[in-house]
Amino acid sequence: MKAALFHEFGGPEVLRYESAADPRPGPAEALVRVRACGVNHVELDVRAGISRMPIGLPAVLGLEFAGDVVELGAGAPAALSVGQKVVVPYTLPCLLCQYCQTGRDNLCERRQLHGVTRPGGYAELVTTDARLLLPLPEGLSYSDAAAGQVAFSTAWHVLLTRGRLAPGQTVLIQSAGSGVGSAGIQVAKLAGARVIATSSSGDKLERIRQIGADHALDHTRADFVDVVLGLTDGCGVDVVLQHVGGELFERSLRCLKPDGIAVVVGGHAGEVVPLDIIPLFRRQLQIIGSSRATRREIERILALLADGTFRPVVDRELPLRDAAVAHQLLAERKAVGKLVLVP
Repeated sequence: MKAALFHEFGGPEVLRYESAADPRPGPAEALVRVRACGVNHVELDVRAGISRMPIGLPAVLGLEFAGDVVELGAGAPAALSVGQKVVVPYTLPCLLCQYCQTGRDNLCERRQLHGVTRPGGYAELVTTDARLLLPLPEGLSYSDAAAGQVAFSTAWHVLLTRGRLAPGQTVLIQSAGSGVGSAGIQVAKLAGARVIATSSSGDKLERIRQIGADHALDHTRADFVDVVLGLTDGCGVDVVLQHVGGELFERSLRCLKPDGIAVVVGGHAGEVVPLDIIPLFRRQLQIIGSSRATRREIERILALLADGTFRPVVDRELPLRDAAVAHQLLAERKAVGKLVLVP
């Protein structure tokens, strides 16, 4: 098979499109032919060696992908069949621990992640846990499934599960031109919230408005916080989707109303940030972490993608051999929404 893999940490240039041995499914595993694979910003960190996750080399990236079952190992579920169209969950929980047994499988400490602890979707063929495969819903394309799984399930978990966003509330979505950001706009509008979304590009701001944001702001403006407060009559927003970090983290907190919630799900612009705890406790602000989505949330997202409630924003599809190009585009913030690799 062909795969885009890397043998050393570094920039996009370390990704090499080359031949690799065809994997074979083990017991209770399925071999999947990848038809489309989403590209996620965390994969840039994994490739660069700064993800704080243990990565063995050589490595094949690719958290989220969809494809066809081509072979089943002994003990695979009888409901699966060769040729079946499937979505591969990006996180593979153990199903046995206390977190899995209580519906919090996103916290499973024995979970596996495609593209991190086992080979991912930057390849023509991938083996996965057959028990966890999800059927590709009728009418949902491989590309939309690959582009939508992580972005929408993450936004759902951040805004609704962790942020408790309610109808009539106002949410601030930072870096809304990203996959998670563009999905967050749609999730927030479905929840009945007013959306203030940000980006740093004029073209992206217009696209953000088209996606459904009520207000699209340039977060590089010096008076950004004042503008947000002005839009909320000086009150501030109820919830912030914060996946940027860096200097935007502190500015996001200043945009919150008293007792407001900042949900943190990333920090690509800076992982270590200063925090003034005086306004934190005086204004009773809430800073909540969010990591991945549950299997039930992913299943719900796939259904909402299939019925057209949500529409992934796919900037472009690229052949798998151009994985390095995709990483460069993402690093330079030249994409709106998701990039998809097609083997």
